[in-house]
Amino acid sequence: MDRMVDKLGVISPSYSELVRVFARIGCLSFGGPAGQIALMHRELVDERKWVSEEQYLHALNFCHLLPGPEAQQLATWIGWKLYGWRGGLAAGLLFVVPGAIVILALSILYAFAARLEWFAALFLGIKAAVLAIVVQALLRIAGRALNTGFKKALAVSAFAALFFFNLPFPLVVLGAGAIGMMVAHVQPAWLAIKPSEGEAPPARRPWRQSITAILIWGTIWAAPMALVLLTLGQGHVLWKIGSFFSQLAVVTFGGAYAVLAYMAQQAVQGHGWLSAGEMADGLGLAETTPGPLIMVTQFVGYLAAFRAPEPFTPLVAGLLGAALTTWVTFAPCFLWIFTFAPWIERMEHARRLKGGLAALTAAVVGVIANLTLWFLIHVLFARIGELHAGPLRIYNPDWSSVDWRAAILAILSTILIFRFKWNVIKVLGLSAMGGLMLGFVA
Repeated sequence: MDRMVDKLGVISPSYSELVRVFARIGCLSFGGPAGQIALMHRELVDERKWVSEEQYLHALNFCHLLPGPEAQQLATWIGWKLYGWRGGLAAGLLFVVPGAIVILALSILYAFAARLEWFAALFLGIKAAVLAIVVQALLRIAGRALNTGFKKALAVSAFAALFFFNLPFPLVVLGAGAIGMMVAHVQPAWLAIKPSEGEAPPARRPWRQSITAILIWGTIWAAPMALVLLTLGQGHVLWKIGSFFSQLAVVTFGGAYAVLAYMAQQAVQGHGWLSAGEMADGLGLAETTPGPLIMVTQFVGYLAAFRAPEPFTPLVAGLLGAALTTWVTFAPCFLWIFTFAPWIERMEHARRLKGGLAALTAAVVGVIANLTLWFLIHVLFARIGELHAGPLRIYNPDWSSVDWRAAILAILSTILIFRFKWNVIKVLGLSAMGGLMLGFVA
């Protein structure tokens, strides 16, 4: 088969080849965002040369600017770069669909088997392993993001705002972004921002492409919500699920763990759809399946609808909740990419935008630290109180309610990850087996 090769050595594949390769990537994309980004780099840059190193890195930086899962959006952008809208659709959907099918099957099993003793014991180990996995993610992201004193201060401030003062997540991250944009103008060194290199951005502004994408994908995004509103009304759980995850799709900058921090606390404390332990179970399931980590939203949507099924059966309601959650989570991803991809070369030269992103990324470290401590408290303690002093909130766990089995498995998982460098799948598997054995110990 003849292929087009440009002056940078970039090869243009056929559309059928693009579909085959992204189907393979979708089935192999384990390991969270870092592993997925590394997999695509090896497959598409190193081995097949479909995009250049420079294009790949520019696109990755661009995807970090957007709310939502950056690895899935990067896949969508690569498909768009090669074959326009149909390439972006193929790449983005194939990155998501395999994991979505697996998570849906596991969610169905979980909902029906959660009250069985052996199943609860199995997930005791998964929850404990998730603690170590989240700590590892926190340290990795902090190591990359906090390279100046100002960024460290932003991370600490974000953690305090969320953990001690319970400020809204959107206010914290968007406030950090606004601060970063101002600081980039007066003191760019505080955010380690370097001057833009390369050619000046193109003069032509692609407004028509962007407006068309907004109209089409805005309609696609809203269509199922309009159907729910007309048939079930705003009081139904499906409307609440769709509204919540639509809002989440707009404000969740900073990667999967930032999304999880906000979603977990809102789904557990705000809506009461599931417990903190069940949220950790869902994260464990998402860690062991291919596709974006944010697929855990489907697990949440399934359980929320399963437990408030009227006028449907629990299974049908769960399936509708999972489908709606996935729709409103990922339809916006295509909207962002198809709207802003034509502007990518211009965005590379926007210093204030870079500053906002750098500050937001630093704040996300504090967001993930908040998630880590929140999970730790809720997984290890059965009873948790709160102390309030004005706007200050302090968790007050009951030490007599500590789950020693979860503590042992969490320590074991931490040792396996940090000392012996085990991968996530092996740690989750061993910890689950440990939970199964310890779960029946009085």
